[in-house]
Amino acid sequence: MYWIFILINCSLIFGQPKYPIDTLFKSNKVSTVRKLSLLPIAAWQRISYNSNLLNCQFYPSCSNYGSHAIKNHGLITGAAITSDRIVRCNPFALYYHTKLGKPFHSNDGRLIDYLNPKLTNQKEKSPRIAASLSMILPGSGRVYSNHFWDGLMGFWTFYMSATTTYYSIKKNRPVAGPVFGFLTISVYLGEIYGAWRSAKYYR
Repeated sequence: MYWIFILINCSLIFGQPKYPIDTLFKSNKVSTVRKLSLLPIAAWQRISYNSNLLNCQFYPSCSNYGSHAIKNHGLITGAAITSDRIVRCNPFALYYHTKLGKPFHSNDGRLIDYLNPKLTNQKEKSPRIAASLSMILPGSGRVYSNHFWDGLMGFWTFYMSATTTYYSIKKNRPVAGPVFGFLTISVYLGEIYGAWRSAKYYR
């Protein structure tokens, strides 16, 4: 935690002066509660935007995608949508993107993946069944939707966050327990949403 604090402060002092999320902080259309919810993303952008090693493979980036998800849908739903995107931002994203014939960003070649994609394919899998499967076992709905690797990543992410939450609560960590608990809930809801989304938009 100490090193994260140092990184953020160094980025504020020596990094670039403006970040994409700053426009949301200046907007009168975004409530104060939602602006407070965006603070972790703002901190991340101040680290990631100052390092080429942390460039996102998607357009818009996961941090911008997440900030608009929270802005449009609130903290709980927005966090779930953001969790889905982060799970999909894995080494297999290019494979699925190419297989489905999705577009690439003309300037830098990143994978275009908007918050509200256009429905272009005929239904082959049921979004309701996919969501129900991931409700029972996180990741299984993505597997049902022919996204095996995304499903595996989703299950692994949920398992890691749930395990961390369990041990944080068991060791009576007053801050880590609730923080990781919220993270686990977000990942769980994100798996349900992600399974529904993969069946509806991507096959």
